[in-house]
Amino acid sequence: MKKEKMHLLLSVALVIAIFCPDLAHAGLETSLMGIKTKLTGVILPLLSVIGIAIAGISFFTGNPNAKQHIAYSVVGCMIGFGAQGIVDFIAQTVR
Repeated sequence: MKKEKMHLLLSVALVIAIFCPDLAHAGLETSLMGIKTKLTGVILPLLSVIGIAIAGISFFTGNPNAKQHIAYSVVGCMIGFGAQGIVDFIAQTVR
């Protein structure tokens, strides 16, 4: 019984957060800005470093496609670490 009340309370809070963002102190624009910041500031650079590590392991293990892996990871790093600049450039161009 207590578990059902908790689920109901969480469901009501979720509905309020979705349909009344002012009540939840979370606007759509600020939420999207937070997601963009996490993607361009944390996730993409982290994935770039992981890609470089995998390409390095591929190179040291003697994989015949290692040069291609390294090239892809370098391009991925350019996009991953330059993502914030790319987004800012597109935003300035569209305005």
